[in-house]
Amino acid sequence: MPHFTIPEKMLCAVLPGDHSARLETRAVPTPGHGEVLLRMKASTICGSDIRCIYHEHLGKGPEGYQPGMIAGHEPCGQIVQAGPGCRRFKTGDRVIVYHISGCGVCNDCRRGYMISCTSEKYRRAYGWQRDGGMAEFLLAEEKDLLALPDSLSYADGAQVACGFGTVYEGLEKIGISGNDAVLVTGLGPVGLAAAALARKLGARQIIGIEALSERIAIAQDLRLDGKPLFDHVLPADAENVAQIRALTGGNGTERTVECSANAAARNTAIRATRKWGKMVMLGEGGTMALNPSPDMLHDQKTLVGSWVTSTWKMEELVERLVHWDLHPAMLITHRFPLEKAAEAYALMATGKCGKVAVCFDEELPAANA
Repeated sequence: MPHFTIPEKMLCAVLPGDHSARLETRAVPTPGHGEVLLRMKASTICGSDIRCIYHEHLGKGPEGYQPGMIAGHEPCGQIVQAGPGCRRFKTGDRVIVYHISGCGVCNDCRRGYMISCTSEKYRRAYGWQRDGGMAEFLLAEEKDLLALPDSLSYADGAQVACGFGTVYEGLEKIGISGNDAVLVTGLGPVGLAAAALARKLGARQIIGIEALSERIAIAQDLRLDGKPLFDHVLPADAENVAQIRALTGGNGTERTVECSANAAARNTAIRATRKWGKMVMLGEGGTMALNPSPDMLHDQKTLVGSWVTSTWKMEELVERLVHWDLHPAMLITHRFPLEKAAEAYALMATGKCGKVAVCFDEELPAANA
């Protein structure tokens, strides 16, 4: 990379919890042992940020949001300074950040699932308990980084951990093949990612359900490999189960991916799943009213819960994204500079969009072309 002078101050965005984003100027951090300083290139907004930080500060204890932390847990950037003790990455490397920094030595961390780190002292999520990517620079631990291949953009990389990684983990748990019709409930960014990955894994039919007309339009317009991403997109209503059975020869779908966190959609999802079928729940929050015997037991269905992903699964996903020529940035409908972070969060909060990204440098012109 060309010579770059690191400034003393940087612009950043914090979420006070009152439906707003506030810009501040802070000192650029210096990396310590095993740490790197990233020049941010893309930071996408997650629905959990809107639900738990933007509207109000939810959560308690070590997993709760620590007021004043720089927002953004979906960051991707380029290393401009590596601290002492770094073993793999160096200045100039393009990297993805796994968004939970775990202790590294508990059983879950040793498995690569730092999302489930059991250390109350050392588990810290970027953008929640430590400063995140809604800034010009980000201080990250080297152990939290993955290499970003040249064929993937920074906007692609920003969605690998929390977005596409979360979906990939869930799909791997239930298995997707060419034998399967797949139902996706909730067509926000996670649901759209589920459809894209299911298509690349060979699903023969993909059906989506969504309540918002704007998201229905986005789902209907999306193309993958020159073909519509979805075979059918249904407006959410009480007739969805019957509609899905009609579209699948009366059987229902072999695999179902629940991304909405909506109680009615969850009921539709489990009831539209075929006998002996499998369903994975990805959508955070909400409730579900389940009638075990008719909904699951008598039809021998499998219900799986899945939370984020592991670092090794992320690396596997990155390799497959390159192999498949699949670019997560296809889901981004709006890009904003950091100076307009308030507009970015306000739009994401409406739900009337695809993925929203705060971008820097070369990641901005594509949005404005």
